[in-house]
Amino acid sequence: MNAAPPMTGKAKLAVVRRISTYLFRYKGRVALCFALMLFSNFLALAAPKLSQKAIDAIELGVGRVDTDRVLFYGGIMLIFYILSAVLSYILAVLMVRLSQKIVYTMRKELFDHLTELPIGYFDTHATGEIISRISYDIDTVNTSLSHDLLQIGASVVTVVGALIMMASISPVLLLVFVITVPMSILYTAWRSKRVRPLFRARSQKLGELNGYAEEMLSGQKTIRAYRREKVIGERFDEKNKASVEAYYRAEYYGATVGPTVNFINNFSLSLVTTLGGIFYLFYLLRGAGQMDILSIFTISLGGVSAFVQYSRKFAGPINEFANIMNDLQSACSSAEKVFAVIDEAAEAPDAEGAEELSEVRGDVTLSHVRFGYVPERTIIQDLSLRAEKGNLIAIVGPTGAGKTTVINLLMRFYDVNDGQITVDGKEIREITRESLRQAYTMVLQETWLFHGTIYENITYGKENASREDVIRVAKMAHIHSYVESLPEGYDTVLSDDGANISKGHKQLITIARAMLADAPMLILDEATSNVDSRTEQKIQEAMLTLMKGRTCFVIAHRLSTVRNADVILVVKDGNVIEQGNHDALMAQKGFYYSLYHSQFEQ
Repeated sequence: MNAAPPMTGKAKLAVVRRISTYLFRYKGRVALCFALMLFSNFLALAAPKLSQKAIDAIELGVGRVDTDRVLFYGGIMLIFYILSAVLSYILAVLMVRLSQKIVYTMRKELFDHLTELPIGYFDTHATGEIISRISYDIDTVNTSLSHDLLQIGASVVTVVGALIMMASISPVLLLVFVITVPMSILYTAWRSKRVRPLFRARSQKLGELNGYAEEMLSGQKTIRAYRREKVIGERFDEKNKASVEAYYRAEYYGATVGPTVNFINNFSLSLVTTLGGIFYLFYLLRGAGQMDILSIFTISLGGVSAFVQYSRKFAGPINEFANIMNDLQSACSSAEKVFAVIDEAAEAPDAEGAEELSEVRGDVTLSHVRFGYVPERTIIQDLSLRAEKGNLIAIVGPTGAGKTTVINLLMRFYDVNDGQITVDGKEIREITRESLRQAYTMVLQETWLFHGTIYENITYGKENASREDVIRVAKMAHIHSYVESLPEGYDTVLSDDGANISKGHKQLITIARAMLADAPMLILDEATSNVDSRTEQKIQEAMLTLMKGRTCFVIAHRLSTVRNADVILVVKDGNVIEQGNHDALMAQKGFYYSLYHSQFEQ
């Protein structure tokens, strides 16, 4: 996978603005947090000024100390610090809760949008990478919102407040920061520009690693059967090493910002301390209270102490901001990836005035259908077929002939490029997708079960079904006896994707689920591929009973399973080359004849 292009300043600003829209959804909480932040920082900023007055009270008169003033200002300063700490704690709790709400909303929007994306998106994006967007990237944004955003807001208030207070104490000493602050800002901007792509590369490599790990973990049996453990281990090591190196580069170069800026700030502090000491000597030599042009070069001992405290408050946030730039870069990169998924075009909406498909008979017609997943490669060339109500239509042919693609088109997972498909005489693009798909029940070769009881899995498509209905279809699918043999019967909890039962039993449960749904049309895509021949024959008999009066499309590689089909379509290279029932096709001694005999050669 090619590395994503560097994130421009304009793109970064767009991401920040977009994140802020989530904040504005909670205006009341944000306003409260802002007020607490201002008040807390005001109290913290007032404390050094109080210490100045307390120290200057000690200076009054040689050998004299105004104890009352010292205690008064010292007590108020202590109260201010305590109140500031309490308010900061409340603010931190509110920000954490606010960030949780925002992240909950963002993750919900992302997941909801994923359910609206076309099937083609999941065909072209690794599951591991999608999961990385939902978990890692949103968690990274959460960290930034709950900690970095609060820190930046407090830093801005502290820097501005400290700047004003320092200017009121000694404008001349403030000139030190005219040199050091631009140095910090320019260095931070220069380094951030080079670090930003590294964080984007880190997020990308981690997504690739997750995708590879998910793919390999789901294929452990095949991997071990072919003794490929060493090979996949080596490939994982390569991806793991690339991920670690990307992480190290981002963290290493990002970590150099803080110490460098910290050095510049310490340098400014040393200048302030030195010049402050010199100005204090001028203050002693000239005496307190003299006001002339030279008084700007004098400062009291309390003023020096307060100025140093304010300079640390001024420089500290700048240093902290440099330190959290790493997290900000990572958060922006992660947010960009999340928004990229949210911005993916959803499945095209139903056509204006689309009809609800109701009272479905099940007459399906494909007329001169042409389709390709990508424009330059056409899979279905010129497909025409007609399935009347109650027909069992079998679609057979070699691998890659376009059999499963036909099913994707019938369900409108993809739309045809040319031609049309009708149900009961209505063009399916003029029918709502929901009503069209509700008219079908699908049983696929790749079974899907969720974490829940067997009863819940069978009733997935018809949640109001009674237990008697479930037992009835389970018996028809030849799964009832097995379920009853389990300690908790139909209340047995299946692990994720039914990993605690065999593939054959998983397939039987999905078949029972399809029987219970009782849709007017049925699609079976290699639905009996994971059961033995005897069970398969029984299921076929049950299916024939179930499908009376219903239109059924069956994709099968084993031709013995479709001998009773009303119509068999032989598909090759995207075209129907033969059509008829089993006996008629065998009598033609064409492609179907040779395909059938090739499966039964001894």
